[in-house]
Amino acid sequence: MDTTKTEDLALLPHLVDVAREAGRRVRELFSPAARPASRDDLYAGNQRVEEAGAGGVREALTALRPEARWLDDDPETHRTRRHLAGEWWVVDGVEGAVNFLHGLPEWAVNLTLVRDNLPVAAVVYQPIGERTFTAVRGGGARLNGTPLRTSAKADLSAAIVTTSQAGGSPELNRRTADTIDTMFGRALLVRQTVPSTFPLLDVAAGHFDVYWRFGPDLPALAPGVLLATEAGAIATGPDGQPWQADSADVVVAAPGLHTAALNALSTG
Repeated sequence: MDTTKTEDLALLPHLVDVAREAGRRVRELFSPAARPASRDDLYAGNQRVEEAGAGGVREALTALRPEARWLDDDPETHRTRRHLAGEWWVVDGVEGAVNFLHGLPEWAVNLTLVRDNLPVAAVVYQPIGERTFTAVRGGGARLNGTPLRTSAKADLSAAIVTTSQAGGSPELNRRTADTIDTMFGRALLVRQTVPSTFPLLDVAAGHFDVYWRFGPDLPALAPGVLLATEAGAIATGPDGQPWQADSADVVVAAPGLHTAALNALSTG
């Protein structure tokens, strides 16, 4: 076995421990009865849960990989999506905070090690339901230890397809709306899901068949893309070029649907 892959597999249980510890801290603040009344409520709640999710994570991961950099160490790298040479930690202590703050269960702790512009090890821990997703590049994807496999579908008209709100410029919003409209005419069912990690987990598990997004969201996409591709999916940009950590857009699909998805999105 490749030495680097062996090291990444050995790292994975430690990442699981860090993610679960962070997730349990955040879960203490969670209430299914939460109903924020204003944007101010959302902002204050987001600050509170992000602090809880971040507590101790950086120290723990730095101890595991002292030479790895943190994406927030270099805002310019994050803004311009430059090639991430070497090793980087990409972390979201509360992926899906908007769901958390509305009493919904779709939130998680995301930990990903990116090496030379590709995610190589990832853990997504969803405290509600005790779901732990793990993946190592070349080592497969698992949910609570059970291997994940993508859909076997080969007909877009039978597919469940999904995207995420880009939350960016009017141009990105228009692109997303146009492609949703196109997919309405070609797919069985079209969804728009937030946060970005969760539809990718569903692609990995074969519940959904195609995911696309315009605009970067690396803390969400890095673990989700790794899990989906290790489960058998194909991940590229809309132009068909392989997806990397500095890619602006992404299309992830079961192998029998990827070409059809690209064709549909190119006409959106």
